[in-house]
Amino acid sequence: MSTTQIEGGLARAGRATLSEQLAERFAERIRQRLLGPGARLPSVRSCAARHGVSPSTVVGAYDLLQAQGLVLARPQRGFFVREVAAPARSATARLDGASDALAASAPGHPSSAAAVPRPVDATALIRGMFRPLRGAPPAPGQGTLPEAWLDAGLLQRALRRVTAGSGALGWLSYGDPAGDLRLRQALVRRLADIGVPASTEQIVTTVGATHALDLVARTLLQPGDAVLVDEPGWAVEYARLTRMGLRLLPVPRGPEGPDLEVLQALAEAHRPRLYVTVSVLHNPTGASLAPAHAHRLLRLAEALDFRLVEDDTYAWLAPAHATRVAQLDALQRTIYVSGFSKILVPQWRVGYLAAAPALAERLIDTKMLGTLTTPAPLEQAVAWCLEQGALRRHAERVTSLLAAARTRTVRLAREAGCRLMAPPEGLFGWIDVGADTEQLAHLLLDEGWLTAPGSLFHATPRPTTLMRVNFATAQDARFWHRLRALRSGGVETSRHI
Repeated sequence: MSTTQIEGGLARAGRATLSEQLAERFAERIRQRLLGPGARLPSVRSCAARHGVSPSTVVGAYDLLQAQGLVLARPQRGFFVREVAAPARSATARLDGASDALAASAPGHPSSAAAVPRPVDATALIRGMFRPLRGAPPAPGQGTLPEAWLDAGLLQRALRRVTAGSGALGWLSYGDPAGDLRLRQALVRRLADIGVPASTEQIVTTVGATHALDLVARTLLQPGDAVLVDEPGWAVEYARLTRMGLRLLPVPRGPEGPDLEVLQALAEAHRPRLYVTVSVLHNPTGASLAPAHAHRLLRLAEALDFRLVEDDTYAWLAPAHATRVAQLDALQRTIYVSGFSKILVPQWRVGYLAAAPALAERLIDTKMLGTLTTPAPLEQAVAWCLEQGALRRHAERVTSLLAAARTRTVRLAREAGCRLMAPPEGLFGWIDVGADTEQLAHLLLDEGWLTAPGSLFHATPRPTTLMRVNFATAQDARFWHRLRALRSGGVETSRHI
């Protein structure tokens, strides 16, 4: 018996019923965290229309998911992915964004402490990147450069150079806990090029920039401490800090930097220990810190006694003259973090941090407790790329390709009726599409397009019409055509914050 394909890839007269096929599709997305805990499944009516089946088929699929313990039904509201039970915590005021935090800081407000907001499922987008759909087109929500832009030959040459001769003999014992000296020396010169003075004693290498951020938090913070974070910002950072038992204080991020009035009110009310921020080519907005804003931010940090953690992950995609707070205070109050996975290759997890000498020693102690040392072969290969100027030339080629990609993607986005919320710079665009982007994300995923809805970038989940797009991987006109068609087909419009 032949099978008949219907819209959405379901097959009539297949081995499984339509309800079973549809249930398995949703179950797989839940297992991969593409549908995270708390996510609402499409309404029965919209799901039936989308897949070309009857409402009873959808009800049957949702019943199967409920029987498997993957979803639960809420009367008059719909079906939701089941939440993982969380440990009970003491009752505190909920911090649902900066406006609530500001209210809590007002005189006479009954709450004097911010609660840990429930973060979005930080692994949803990452798991989608690790498990790309077979035959899928480029993912507009991707967080990395296209593979075709990377230079495998450069990596091979670098590894051959550092493994030749007797150099490998040094790898037979533990390396320097601070990191390979050759790389730290190359990083001193790199930091000088962007105006950040540092010595080798101030640099600690890490397993990527995320590891560096983790070392800082584990060295300087205790459960219950308050931490200022950008909002919108990176969901992985929200989730990581929340799992450490820290209280997040989201600071609205604008085109010139954080809202300093909100930041000051939060800092005065909650006395945070750190502010974790991206000064240059902020993720997801692409905006960079204005010089005057940077000066005012540093003065606030000094007056209110908190440290600044400056995540410069996208440094190689930015102009060298871009303003960084670490330039202004010479690493006295600022901890500078960066890495190479965004410019070389995602699997080369080589990162580093730079800090005041005494703090660098404390960070080395924390590093030793977790990893002892970091891999010298990869660190020396990165050092070779820096010493030879090969990384600089590669970055120049990539930024040229990215500039052309931005021009094309911006044109396509505007033709599709979308609006950019910040000037287009760097790898990412923060775009208002005029409809709920989480709903759109599920519809687009049915057609193989992995997107990054704006809810991923808020400390507390909320509906939003905003979406992050990767300029390099969103150049396909078919994506923008489908986005516009689906939005016009009745996806709800939600107010963004």
